[in-house]
Amino acid sequence: MASSINLSLTEELREFIDRNCGEGSEFATASEFLRDVIREKKRRIEAAALRDSVIEGYGDVTKGRLVEFSGSLRESLAEARSREKKGW
Repeated sequence: MASSINLSLTEELREFIDRNCGEGSEFATASEFLRDVIREKKRRIEAAALRDSVIEGYGDVTKGRLVEFSGSLRESLAEARSREKKGW
């Protein structure tokens, strides 16, 4: 279900939107352009969160905080939680 939102823009931002949509551009309407901009921002935020998680995991590995996979994800996670409670 689509929802609408009203925005107040500076003249500079409105001109930027107008330059990036319409005839001869990738986007037919300002709405298409703005949805794409918002999706891209969402992807960047999600990618940053993923990078932070990878860096955190790498830090755990370098500090020896890891558990050998037992073949069962639940068992391995339970082992990791147990070790974490004990301070590794």
